[in-house]
Amino acid sequence: MSRKGCSPDNAACESFFGRLKTELFYCRDWQAISTDRFIEIVDLYIRWYNEKRIKISLGALSPIEYRESLGLTT
Repeated sequence: MSRKGCSPDNAACESFFGRLKTELFYCRDWQAISTDRFIEIVDLYIRWYNEKRIKISLGALSPIEYRESLGLTT
């Protein structure tokens, strides 16, 4: 498959889902987990990823803290 014409958004999505699978999905046995519980766990991970995770490239701030520092949140 050619990468020509792919947007940067696609690369960001692929990076996120790769990280999600590595950090959350592959390291667990999901057989006994209900669909509702799986959705809850994924939601918690996404919230952590977007709100709490510290990024050195963002000045050691979480993504939400960085956006707030730029005045991009309400």
